[in-house]
Amino acid sequence: MAKELLLKYGCNPNQVPAKIFMEEGELPLEVLNGRPGYINFLDALNGWQLVSELKAATGLFAATSFKHVSPAGAAVACELSEKIKKACFVSGMELSPLASAYARARGADRMSSYGDFISLSDVCDEQTAALIALEVSDGIIAPGYTPKALEILKGKRKGAYNIIKIDSAYVPAPIEHKQVFGITFEQGRNNIKLDESTLSNIVTKNKNLPENARRDLLVALITLKYTQSNSVCYAYDGMAIGIGAGQQSRVHCTRLAGSKADNWWLRQSERVQSLKFVDGIKRPDRDNAIDIYIGEEYADVLADGVWQTIFKEKPPVFTREEKRAYLDSITGVSLGSDAFFPFGDNIERAHKSGVSYIVQPGGSIRDDNVIETCDKYGIMMAFNGIRLFHH
Repeated sequence: MAKELLLKYGCNPNQVPAKIFMEEGELPLEVLNGRPGYINFLDALNGWQLVSELKAATGLFAATSFKHVSPAGAAVACELSEKIKKACFVSGMELSPLASAYARARGADRMSSYGDFISLSDVCDEQTAALIALEVSDGIIAPGYTPKALEILKGKRKGAYNIIKIDSAYVPAPIEHKQVFGITFEQGRNNIKLDESTLSNIVTKNKNLPENARRDLLVALITLKYTQSNSVCYAYDGMAIGIGAGQQSRVHCTRLAGSKADNWWLRQSERVQSLKFVDGIKRPDRDNAIDIYIGEEYADVLADGVWQTIFKEKPPVFTREEKRAYLDSITGVSLGSDAFFPFGDNIERAHKSGVSYIVQPGGSIRDDNVIETCDKYGIMMAFNGIRLFHH
């Protein structure tokens, strides 16, 4: 392995020269194919930390789909229902546990995952590579690749697909640095361990926290640890189903993540899953069509006749009232926040997306109001006292 690696440019083409390097020792990674860029490496290294911690916390294979230094989705390996398989475009495919984790991570927010950088907790197998081959993606990082998986992945993007092998035994220095405007910042790495002990301080009347919700709250917290702040994450069934990243207002995070979670649920509705697409439609076009169909602008699409290029037959409008009735039936969703909720309005919005379990640091002067709002809806909430800002 090399001590440094020259890059084509930095965040933008005008930012040259650019490289990654080690001040001491060699880089703990190897580029097996392609030429990853500056942002690719930021996504890869943040994503690798996320999946490593998910695997350590749950004991399950983990995957994440990163875009612009925040995850679009993250998941651990759990069995996929037929509805989720259809929503993730993997119906009829044979999926290994690792492939199922990536199908979930990619399927959480397929619009945002377009052109993602993938991180896998374990050696990439043939089934996972075969799934990745179907998706528009910039690259992948994993601790290894089977020969067949590597062959499949090298065939993507006309042979230019970015493939990085990471040394899973690598442990970074306890102090980290970065520069802004020529000034060096130094801090201790965020090595805090997130496990079930961080969920023990339950402050609401509802103290019930089942095992599946414990897993989902850990998925949310570990995802937030590597999401640009402010951030909120909704999780269900071992996967992040809605991530609101980089918002200045906490309630805007909750709204953004909630709208993504709502879309994930709506993709599993009978109305969406019965859509009949024209033959040969590409996966991204299907994603766009579903997003439009779920959205408020679908009536305009019907009016101008565009539906004929997408659907075999004209779908009925999915009305706002029908969507609301469907979403009102959802419960059991978990939610994590990287900092305290300052107002109960966050809980009101979370309730609309079926949230039953919450973990957040606590510490607001209005904690009593936030707890009271949870109690109004029978939501369980734990204070973990841990802020997870990431910049």
